Amino acid sequence: MKQVIDRNRINKYALLANLASIGGLLILLASVMLPVFVEGTSALAAILMVLGLGVAMVGIYYANRWVRKPRPEDRLEKVLKGLSEKYVIFHYPHLPSDHILLTPASVIVIETVNIDGDYMYKDGKWKESMTIGRAIRYIVEEHLGDPSRAAKESAQNIQAQLNQIEGLTGNIPVKPVVVFTHPLARLELVNPPVPVMKVEKFRKHVDAGTVKMPQEDYDKVAAFLEAKTK
Repeated sequence: MKQVIDRNRINKYALLANLASIGGLLILLASVMLPVFVEGTSALAAILMVLGLGVAMVGIYYANRWVRKPRPEDRLEKVLKGLSEKYVIFHYPHLPSDHILLTPASVIVIETVNIDGDYMYKDGKWKESMTIGRAIRYIVEEHLGDPSRAAKESAQNIQAQLNQIEGLTGNIPVKPVVVFTHPLARLELVNPPVPVMKVEKFRKHVDAGTVKMPQEDYDKVAAFLEAKTK
């Protein structure tokens, strides 16, 4: 399997996370020290404290998203290792999905969820168990939301863009899937609208037995996705 990844995007957000975290802490330090050395600055110190806390929380959020391991792309690549070079995974393209797998037969749009916890899909709704630890981290971590709807909407958007590629001989199947990449995620699923699984089971979901797309179409789609990932 081949991978194409936008390292510049990862590095940019990782740098932002570090700058915001350090900057927030410095502002918090200034809010504590300012009244000690300068009289009559209590109001300004209070403003700085709120500002510093906000900036630091932004930094922690981006660190959880772009720095903290295990990284979604690392987990995906590990389970897909060994596939032929006709399978190409694109990480962080300038498209609605952060991870897209091109197979000989289709394009798989991967909506990843990289947070731990217990998650349930039942009666058309997603729910998560809110532990004390999760509640404390909630403001600085990604939220579950509705990943199945996000996957479907991303797939529809990408399908529309692929349909605009000139010279395609046929329709390119675009399939949404939700993959929980955190090793401590636990799932309970009742008839989800799109395939949902833990990352360990994703390899089996990638079906190589379906009808393959023409080589000409495959090459055009690969070029389109690669251009979007640079």
